[in-house]
Amino acid sequence: MSFSETGIVPADSTVDWPEAPGQQQRDITEEPGKPDRPELPADRYLDREQSWVQFNQRVLELAEDDRIPLLERVRFLAIFASNLDEFFMVRIAGLMRRMAAGLPVENMVGLTPGQLLRSTLTQIRQLTSRHAEVFEGLVKPELAARGIEILRWKELTGSERAELTELFGSSIYPVLTPLVVDPAHPFPFISGLSLNLAVSLADPTTGTTVFARVKVPPLLPRFLKVADFRYVPIEDVIAAHLNYLFGGMDIIETYVFRVTRVRELEVDEDVTENLLQAMERELAKRRFEPAVRLEVADDMSGDVLTRLARELGVDENAVYKVTGPLDLTGLTVLADLPLSELRYPRFVPSSRTVPTDTPVFDTLRERDVLVHLPYDSFTTTVQRMVEEAAADPAVLAIKQTLYRTSGASPIVDALIDAAEAGKQVVVVVEIKARFDEKANISWARKLEESGCHVVYGFVGMKTHAKLMLIVRQEPDGTLRRYCHIGTGNYHPTTARFYEDFGLLTANRRVGEDVTDLFNHLTGYSRKSGYQRLLVAPESLRAGIVGRIGRQAARARAGKPAKIAFKCNALVDEVVIDALYRASQAGVPIDLLIRGMCALRPGVPGLSDSVRVRSVLGRFLEHSRVYAFGTGDPDPGAEPGEDPQAGNEVWLGSADMMHRNLDRRVESLVRVADPAHCGRLRHLIGEGMDDATSSWWLDGDGSWARHARDEDGAPLRDVQESLIMDTSRGRLPDA
Repeated sequence: MSFSETGIVPADSTVDWPEAPGQQQRDITEEPGKPDRPELPADRYLDREQSWVQFNQRVLELAEDDRIPLLERVRFLAIFASNLDEFFMVRIAGLMRRMAAGLPVENMVGLTPGQLLRSTLTQIRQLTSRHAEVFEGLVKPELAARGIEILRWKELTGSERAELTELFGSSIYPVLTPLVVDPAHPFPFISGLSLNLAVSLADPTTGTTVFARVKVPPLLPRFLKVADFRYVPIEDVIAAHLNYLFGGMDIIETYVFRVTRVRELEVDEDVTENLLQAMERELAKRRFEPAVRLEVADDMSGDVLTRLARELGVDENAVYKVTGPLDLTGLTVLADLPLSELRYPRFVPSSRTVPTDTPVFDTLRERDVLVHLPYDSFTTTVQRMVEEAAADPAVLAIKQTLYRTSGASPIVDALIDAAEAGKQVVVVVEIKARFDEKANISWARKLEESGCHVVYGFVGMKTHAKLMLIVRQEPDGTLRRYCHIGTGNYHPTTARFYEDFGLLTANRRVGEDVTDLFNHLTGYSRKSGYQRLLVAPESLRAGIVGRIGRQAARARAGKPAKIAFKCNALVDEVVIDALYRASQAGVPIDLLIRGMCALRPGVPGLSDSVRVRSVLGRFLEHSRVYAFGTGDPDPGAEPGEDPQAGNEVWLGSADMMHRNLDRRVESLVRVADPAHCGRLRHLIGEGMDDATSSWWLDGDGSWARHARDEDGAPLRDVQESLIMDTSRGRLPDA
């Protein structure tokens, strides 16, 4: 079966497909009245899908690194598997939709959806095999050497098998439902990401054979504990007891398989009056989405594999034979084992960022505060600010965006307390946050029931900005606005392992801007100009590209110029082209990119001055910082000219991607404090430094790891350096 026959319908979707080469927006850095500059080469972009695959390869390389604590390597194996699941559910599904729609549009590197799909699936196949080999050949033996074993049924002792048989009868058997396929029973629906057993049976009386499917209950542990630090995959236990399910039948063969399905919600907001109810209906329908991947045990027979692929409508290119257990996302149970010697050393975030002996508002009246998570405590900064606001009688209103938050959220609890205390509370909830829709719907209803004003942003656009506004009546009777603008979600759990920045400020201009933006979100005002913010989709791309252009103009005029970005992804063609133009003008450009990058660095005549590096490690690098200028005063400034002209640092929620710049409400804030600007520039510089362990991107699109110096000594781990700085109570030098 081909991809065009899978039944996947075109969606207008959240598939972030770039325009075809030659169809991008005009280079808005061009100066009016100037002759057109030479055309940029057609092959100037790297493909974003393949760039993502290489990002996940970097995650896998961390699992291969024997210098990393063993259980953390296990966690990286689980993260790799989880990342790949999401990639299939969203990105591969998007490519299949393009093919099903019959759209011949080429992507940014000139490949059709079909060509790109085949190329990407080939890369993923290689990485999937490597992932299994790392687990089976490297990590699993090292775990066993430390007394942590993942065993197969045949490797268990007789007494262990007896105990598991008892467990099967009491806790597993009652929740299993065997489904036989025959003329009276059609092939059952296989839910996405579920583990299943494909079973071939024979009736000893008649000799007829039938096919059956047994679903592994998803609420049961992925790996069953046999004894201390001894585990067995649950599917092995079920397979060993199939005679309980099929009494009197002969079990011919049994194999494990797993299906991945499309997982993008499609809601026509233009005709939907109640978005919340529409999202709930779509969530109920989600499990029936088409299949995009079939994973099977590597010993599965050809007959069974052919039948599964046919019944599920999966193309042979999307069938993956895997050595060892399927679904290694379940390895988190091992990664969480309380064995401190096999994990990263315990780290306690700093609680000194905001003085604890005075209210947060007193501190912010004196100065801005730059919060750097997870090195600074989320609890004693951002969370404390909301909780103090909820309890402070002088606070009149709290407005906040919520994109993702935790199950038991202290932020939500504080907002509810504030509403119940009679304060005006407005919450912009993004119920379409991918994979968190169900949780966000639950919080939206809880907030509404407590008296909060809950809104869902704009039709056709996600609200991704990270904003909080607190309006407080000061002792002199005046109103003052206190704000938080961040790069990460208001999520106390991820705040412990996501690297993010946040600015706490009582600056009047920032307060006016954030007020205007909330009015834009809740009242559909047409405000488009801001003093200290750049806001997507109206002005963010133009603001970034214009500043890139000004650095290029400074370089052409012989003035100091520099550009340094830190973000998760850089794939927007207009921004990339502006960076190419700046490089051609001689601007040094440093790009610290965690994930996807479609820019080719170091290409002669195009990007000679561009360096692209990536840092991965204990924490998920998640912050977005955009710095322009060298940060130093211009020694050649003319009399009356600002020597700091061209020096700006911005932080906020937006990556340089089409979806962020065109289809989301995003915000960046200009950082005003010179010390904060210096600190942000310094941290990007640390990531780009040759002495820092990182991956370097070449112009051909390949990433090379640089983890040791010429003498073989390990290079600096920038995250560990920041942990040490935090424990010593000092900030990095600005």
